[in-house]
Amino acid sequence: MRTGKKILVSGVKPTGRPHIGNYFGAMKQMVDMQDEYDCSIFIADLHALTSVASGNLANSSGDDSALNVATNLAQNTLDLAIDYLAIGLDPKKVTLYKQSDTPQVAELAWIFNCITTMPYLSRAHAFKDAQAKEKETTVGVFDYPILMSADILLPGADIVPVGMDQKQHIEIARDTAEKFNRIFGETFAMPEPLITKDVAVVPGTDGQKMSKSYGNTIGLFASDEEILKAVMKIPTDSKGVDEPKNPDECKVFALHKLFADADLVDLKSRYEKGGIGYKESKEILARKISAFIAPLRAKREKIASDPEYVIDLLIAGGKKAQMKAEKKMEEVRKKVGLTFNQ
Repeated sequence: MRTGKKILVSGVKPTGRPHIGNYFGAMKQMVDMQDEYDCSIFIADLHALTSVASGNLANSSGDDSALNVATNLAQNTLDLAIDYLAIGLDPKKVTLYKQSDTPQVAELAWIFNCITTMPYLSRAHAFKDAQAKEKETTVGVFDYPILMSADILLPGADIVPVGMDQKQHIEIARDTAEKFNRIFGETFAMPEPLITKDVAVVPGTDGQKMSKSYGNTIGLFASDEEILKAVMKIPTDSKGVDEPKNPDECKVFALHKLFADADLVDLKSRYEKGGIGYKESKEILARKISAFIAPLRAKREKIASDPEYVIDLLIAGGKKAQMKAEKKMEEVRKKVGLTFNQ
């Protein structure tokens, strides 16, 4: 039942530890808005299975056995739940759950498959990217946007916090909702993407978008040493200390803006007038990031010491999410003719 609040839905694949791009691109909004919205936050373990064929769920030795995949996915899921709690998600305010604990999303995805054409899905960025890299694309990768549409539409999402690169998935969810509603009658709400200005795309340590697949991330719970090492790799031009620099073109300064403080105006002035070298700028940035991450890291260590507590939270959240999903699916099944209307 709607509480009067708008519904926020979001999730992250448990295919590796989160980085500051994940945090500022989407995770932070979940914490900031958990009082304002009715939040459903899921760990996308079904989506993570698209990584099995590529071996991304195997261990570093390259062993991609079924046992190893299962062990890693389960551990990554638990770790991500701990990460969410460490950044400030309150399980009393949000529904935190595993995607696979709502099997209705897979059922709804199949129904959506039956009203979606292959040419339409072939235009999805993720599929085209996989094709461009000459990967042997799985059906799961091809169909990924439809499962995501089910994730979003089944809980009745009004808004979905995403990075700019995920905007197309919300557009696909909206198209899918519109088509279903047109064929079977008004059923699904139209979700809107929430893309926070200036942090829609967080640059990585190589200047590209920060992404686990590029290996250019700064871990959200990284050690001070890891942070400094990552920051010092960020590419810059060859301008000397005294030369004026354009802060709007500097990837280091772009990260400074994420950790804005009273010194940001002075730092910008030093860039524009000259008087700061990139090495000093990077060292200042590393200190800012370390100061930000330290309390999160400490909180995470405390939560991780009691994994059973986290598992119990996920189980409870899954039951709550499944009850809500089942109620919606009862409506969907009737409308498409999968139940007798008695």
